[in-house]
Amino acid sequence: MRRLTPAEMLLQELGITEPCEIDLEAIACHCGAAVRYRSLDGCEAHIVGYGDRAVITVRGNANPRRRRFSLGHELGHWRYHRGRVLVCRPDDIGNEARETGDPEFVADGYAADLLLPRYLFEPLTRQFSKVSLDAVEELADAFDASLTATAIRLVEFGPAPAMLVCHNRQGRRWFRRGRDVPARWFPRDNLDADSFAFDVLFGESRKSRLAVVGADAWFDRSDAECFEIWEQSIRITPEEIITLLVFRDERMLEDVRSWRS
Repeated sequence: MRRLTPAEMLLQELGITEPCEIDLEAIACHCGAAVRYRSLDGCEAHIVGYGDRAVITVRGNANPRRRRFSLGHELGHWRYHRGRVLVCRPDDIGNEARETGDPEFVADGYAADLLLPRYLFEPLTRQFSKVSLDAVEELADAFDASLTATAIRLVEFGPAPAMLVCHNRQGRRWFRRGRDVPARWFPRDNLDADSFAFDVLFGESRKSRLAVVGADAWFDRSDAECFEIWEQSIRITPEEIITLLVFRDERMLEDVRSWRS
C-alpha cells in the first residue's frame, strides 16, 4: 500500500473524502495558524509564528486559486520550516524551475498534496477517456486549483505517460516528466514552428485542440522522427503557455535498444 504524504495524512485525519471539503482556512486553524488577507508589496504571502501558533498573511488581491495555493504553500513552511525567516515572493510560489531541495519547492509540494491529494485525485482521472487539458480544466474546477498545479498532478499521477512543458517567448521555462517517461526524452529549448503550441504562444488562441504531431517537433533526437505524440497547449498568462504531451507509442517508453534490434 502506498504511504500517504504528511498533507494527505492531515486531510484523512480531518475526515476529508471529497475535493469540495478541502477548506484551507479551517485546515490552517486546525494547525494553529490564523489567516489574513492583506495588500502585500513584493510578496505573495508570509507567515509569522511563535511556539505552536502562527499568522499567515496572503496577498488579498491575487487570483482566488493563487491565494489558495499560497496559503497551502505557507502551511508547508509551517510544517517543515518553523523557526526560519522566509518571505515568499511571486516567483517563489509555484516556480517549477527550482531545485528539489529548495524550501520553496518543499512548500510547493506540500501545497499540491493538500489541494490535490493523490488519494482523491487519482481515482477522478480515470473517468476521462483521454488525458488532455480539457480534463485538466474539469479537475481544476473540482479541486478549486490552478491549471498549472492540476496539469502537473495529471502528469505525475494520471493514467497515461505524459510530460508538461512551459514556454514563454524567450523559450522553455521548465518541464515536468511523468514517472513512466524515459529521461532520454528531453524537450527542445525553443518551440518548433510545426508544433501547435507555437500558434498558441505567438498567436491569439487561448487553447489548441488535442492533436497528433511528430515527436521531432518536440525532441531533438535522431529517432524522434520515427514517432508521433499527442499535443495540447493552453495560455496561462498573456506571455506564457503550458503544453501537455501524451506519449502514444509504447516504443517511446521502452529501452532504445529494444525497438532498434
